[in-house]
Amino acid sequence: MSQKTAAEKPLSIWEDAVKMIEKAKSDGVETVWDRFDKQHPGCTFCEKGLTCKNCNMGPCRISPKKNGKMKLGVCGADADVIVARNFGRSIAGGSAGHSDHGRDLVEVLEAIAEGRAPDYKIRDEEKLRRLCEELDLPVAGRTTLELAKLLADACFDDFGSRKNALGFTCRVPEKRREIWKKYGIMPRGIDREISEMMHRTHMGCDNDAVNTILHSARTALADGWGGSMIGTELSDIIFGVPVPKPSQVNLGVIQEDKVNILVHGHNPVVSEMVLAAAADPGMLEKAKAAGAGGINIGGLCCTGNELLGRQGIPMAGNHLMTELAIVTGAVEAVVVDYQCIMPSMVQAAACYHTRFITTSEKARFTGADHIPFDTATAYSQALDIVDMAVTAYENRDAGKVEIPGAAVDIVAGFSNEALVSALGGSLDPLLDAVKNGSIRGFAAIVGCNNPRFQHDSLNVALAKNLIKKDILVLATGCVTTAAGKAGLLVPQGAKMAGPGLQAVCSGLDIPPVLHFGSCVDNSRVIQLCGMIANALGVDISDLPVWGSSPEWYSEKALAIGLYCVASGIPVHIGSAPQITGSKLVTTWAVETLEDHLGAKFLVEPDMDKAVEIMDARIAQKRAALGLPE
Repeated sequence: MSQKTAAEKPLSIWEDAVKMIEKAKSDGVETVWDRFDKQHPGCTFCEKGLTCKNCNMGPCRISPKKNGKMKLGVCGADADVIVARNFGRSIAGGSAGHSDHGRDLVEVLEAIAEGRAPDYKIRDEEKLRRLCEELDLPVAGRTTLELAKLLADACFDDFGSRKNALGFTCRVPEKRREIWKKYGIMPRGIDREISEMMHRTHMGCDNDAVNTILHSARTALADGWGGSMIGTELSDIIFGVPVPKPSQVNLGVIQEDKVNILVHGHNPVVSEMVLAAAADPGMLEKAKAAGAGGINIGGLCCTGNELLGRQGIPMAGNHLMTELAIVTGAVEAVVVDYQCIMPSMVQAAACYHTRFITTSEKARFTGADHIPFDTATAYSQALDIVDMAVTAYENRDAGKVEIPGAAVDIVAGFSNEALVSALGGSLDPLLDAVKNGSIRGFAAIVGCNNPRFQHDSLNVALAKNLIKKDILVLATGCVTTAAGKAGLLVPQGAKMAGPGLQAVCSGLDIPPVLHFGSCVDNSRVIQLCGMIANALGVDISDLPVWGSSPEWYSEKALAIGLYCVASGIPVHIGSAPQITGSKLVTTWAVETLEDHLGAKFLVEPDMDKAVEIMDARIAQKRAALGLPE
């Protein structure tokens, strides 16, 4: 979005964001929008995926065909191969991010089982036992810690390379597994598929674009039904399964009279312990002595979503709000783990009294305070972090403090278990609502903001338009904050929905948009689709469902989109990935994947048009299932 566009309309649809963007300018703080404008005009070769840097004979840039002759890179690779390789590497990067998150949870579970993580415990023994049974592990006569070790070992095995299929593919409908086998994309090992993707895209390896695309799908599936699913399920076991609870959202959750600590990133291993330390009597007494009314924990992005779903901790903002939260001048510390953290936050924090604290060796930031988090001494380190924040409170400049607007009430914390519980222990009431047309279909809106678009405008417009069509929406990641601020995460928000969905929401006392967790928790969405498909005896691609990420930006979002498509769920995105330099790859993404996998991508920045297309497909799928409109 250029400054010319910015002069015509605000950069965000939210008043709290607009006020902080203005304050950032007056305080001399550069924001993501400022840097975005400085990048224009961009490189058209890169935007189309036509740049290759995979060897030192390049970098190469491939122009489109001229006079019927295809231009080639130094090695002889054409545009189709280069675009497919770049796409595959993006999928590998995104899959590695969420899957490595999952590995961290396996390591914590193993440490608990072996007595090396005294500050953590198993909070949901029933789910631990249930997962062990689901994965066909020997349960009888085993203690909780023995089961934890068995499950950790089984999950570690899924990261390896000696299996024919991942453990959680047992949840996938048989018809879908047969499709994966037919096209050779059954995910075998999480690290194996990522490593093989990098090998295939090395110079002199896979030079068949279609073959590369299919392995990209396999790599993404290893994330969705492997790494991400492991991350979600083990977080539930260690920290508890999310259940609906009231909370609040927007910058108004920052409290002027308290020590404010914002947790940011994706991994609850750190943020859960910081939350516990903030309630320590000694820390509260120290905060009181410093003149504060207490210690307030708020969330940013996905680690905020983890705490929101399980502990009801309020959300200060999403991806494009992270710098603006610091600009309030009332944040004592931002504590981060990894992923979606802008390096610019270090510079923004330096303009105020805010301490920017990193905790992961995988995500160090120059200029930040670094505390390498160790599960063996987690609580002690969390106390040190909270102590740093309390000390920083004494240096707060009251003249720089501005907290825009009041917090908005929301209800958050849905999970598959919570949904089934709300339905009385069975999916049947939900299926009955689908069959009679009260709920015409489902759409998951996931992740991300992108300065290419007016902040949250696409996310909110899509959600509102979908619920008007009696389509129940599941929200994960950064969309949560947008939906909450729009009034869609409370039961009263059903007034904006169609009559059928209104009736369902009223009967169950639920919002028309259900908060389903962080981005890694999109594994809950594909699992739910698998549960519904199994209950109906059909494939996932037969269901009236959609996925969407209107304002996506990250490689992880691309991997999520591809594992949904490969699972049979069509996916809408608001802007194209960097593949448009190849007609073959683009055609596969938006057309041919449908023929092979039963789903494809839809690229449409106009939310009215997007909903028309999504609604038409839902109507088509309902008709094919013999369901009335």
